[in-house]
Amino acid sequence: MLDVCLLGTGGMMPLPRRWLTSLMTRYNGSNLMIDCGEGTQIAVKEKGWTFKPIDVICFTHYHADHISGLPGLLLTMGNAERTEPLTMIGPKGLERVVGALRTIAPELPFEIRFRELSASEEDIEINGYQIHAFRVNHNVTCYGYSITIPRNGKFLVEYAKAQGIPQRFWNRLQHGQTVTEEGNTYTPDMVLGPPRKGIKITYCTDTRPTESMVTAAAESDLFICEGMYAEEEKLAKARQYKHMTFYEAAKVAQKAAVKELWLTHFSPSLVHAETYLPKVRQIFEAASLGFDGRTRELDFKEE
Repeated sequence: MLDVCLLGTGGMMPLPRRWLTSLMTRYNGSNLMIDCGEGTQIAVKEKGWTFKPIDVICFTHYHADHISGLPGLLLTMGNAERTEPLTMIGPKGLERVVGALRTIAPELPFEIRFRELSASEEDIEINGYQIHAFRVNHNVTCYGYSITIPRNGKFLVEYAKAQGIPQRFWNRLQHGQTVTEEGNTYTPDMVLGPPRKGIKITYCTDTRPTESMVTAAAESDLFICEGMYAEEEKLAKARQYKHMTFYEAAKVAQKAAVKELWLTHFSPSLVHAETYLPKVRQIFEAASLGFDGRTRELDFKEE
């Protein structure tokens, strides 16, 4: 099961009930965060989640509303007696940017490991997460992220018995481990059926629509996407500042055949955003507004 929480949904500046941009996921005892805008650690506390298990922080880009909450978060993680390494992933320049922010958080009891992105697409596996980073189209270098939890095929007892594989090895093989004993090697493919559909979410902010988004988001269980503007007359402004409208996000969701769309990162000047949803749902029915603290538990589908 993958827990997903929108910690902050604001764009540009925090509002009384909207912290700046951040997403957090929990899987198998490991937490992953995407972006860390101002107020993120307060949002974590409001949600009732914890800081210590955060093992990975991904950054879409280095505008302040996406990273300004990092120094305080690092200090809080340090005060929680964390000693395990923390991995950070983001566009080229990540170590330099984080180093500058750490002027006010210089001493931490844990190591920070940096993975800087430079290619148009990169894949990273860490702590059970398969992370696909893909470049999008903003006025600075910016990436979107797809997070996948893969799922092995079903364990086929009849295959294990037919090949004389001792039962004491079945659990390890079921979890993808290869076992060797007394000259015999047993591999997972000997006892597992074809891989089953896993869990997939895709997260994009601060971009114009791109084909890379459509491809990366394909068949996601949840697509969280910026819609900076809802007013149709602001399309020109969206193009100028390289953001998206609600309707453009809905079209991406439709093309990518995702199961559900959450709109986020909309302008602080936008009031009564819900009034625009009927038109959005004419394009993509399973669209709704993100809000701070919105949570979803995604589980593997039985086949």
